[in-house]
Amino acid sequence: MFDGYRLRQARQLALRTKQSLAASLGVSATAVGQFESGATPPRPDLIVRMATELGVPRQFFAAGRPMARLETADTYFRSLRSTTAKQRAKAVSYAEQVWELVNAIERHVRFPPVALPGFVGGEIEPGTFPEDPNAAARALRKAWGLGSGPVAHVVRIIENHGIAVVFAPLADAEVRRIDAFSTVALSRPVIVLAPDRADDVLRHRFTAAHELGHLVLHADQVGGDPQLEREADRFAAEFLTPGLVIRDRLPRRVDFQRWSQLSDEWGVSIKSLIYRSREVGLLSDSTARRAYIMLNQLQNEGAFAPQPVGQFPGETPCLLREAVELADANGVTVASLAQELAWPAATVRKLLGEADERPALRLVPT
Repeated sequence: MFDGYRLRQARQLALRTKQSLAASLGVSATAVGQFESGATPPRPDLIVRMATELGVPRQFFAAGRPMARLETADTYFRSLRSTTAKQRAKAVSYAEQVWELVNAIERHVRFPPVALPGFVGGEIEPGTFPEDPNAAARALRKAWGLGSGPVAHVVRIIENHGIAVVFAPLADAEVRRIDAFSTVALSRPVIVLAPDRADDVLRHRFTAAHELGHLVLHADQVGGDPQLEREADRFAAEFLTPGLVIRDRLPRRVDFQRWSQLSDEWGVSIKSLIYRSREVGLLSDSTARRAYIMLNQLQNEGAFAPQPVGQFPGETPCLLREAVELADANGVTVASLAQELAWPAATVRKLLGEADERPALRLVPT
């Protein structure tokens, strides 16, 4: 049986509109909408052409396989203003695929249980965490036994508590533009991260903590509100640098040497520390602005260069990759997972963060 939602998912992953796909198939956009809604099944010959157009096996459209269904409102996007509706729709379908891959692997390997306080079946029980982002960050640090010192490996800690994290530097250029997104509306929370142009591990750690903040604070709220993004930033700052501790260690004046030492110790950027200094009342607004200008000048001169995420294994997701390696010992391979999911094997490899190491063929004009 044909599953219309699978068509929608494949179309969104391919960044195709109904009109674009309809033109390639020689049907109307209304017909494509009817295929997706299940009102009318497509002819068998159209299914073959859809598979070719959208880069999936024909079996991809078959009904009956476990799947997740998300809407854009269920997902929190780090870079909302700079992305299009098509890119966000693709990210939603991407998160659905992450869940499907996790679900398939979990049939062969036991994952860490989701240890997010109050989390049950796609939501967090109301009242589990305080509404104030700072208080919620302190509550989570306490629940996870992190004490009040620096968090050594943000991504690894998130994964150890059963949250699926996918790193998307190799997965897809359109997904990377979204920077990061997350959802708690599935049986296992999902966070998708991607490095920014600078490929800076300090920003990457803050982004991971920011997405964790969404999961903790906003499970019952619709994504897209800038206020929610500000709250997630406050959560991340408190989670990485608890105010009661960092306040006594921050300088009382502009001191880049001290900020650099704290940056190395706490794993946060100097820009974040300047903001924190102003937030806890150690710097005035005007002094903080002057510090930002000086920081930009120093960075333009080559100081405080970004450190690539790949150099820090504890900040690179490994849960899915290691689970597949463990399953491989029992005869479960990328190829067998792809067959089970009715995906191209390349899609599985992308979600696992594996590079396509095949040499690229390039033809030289004669």
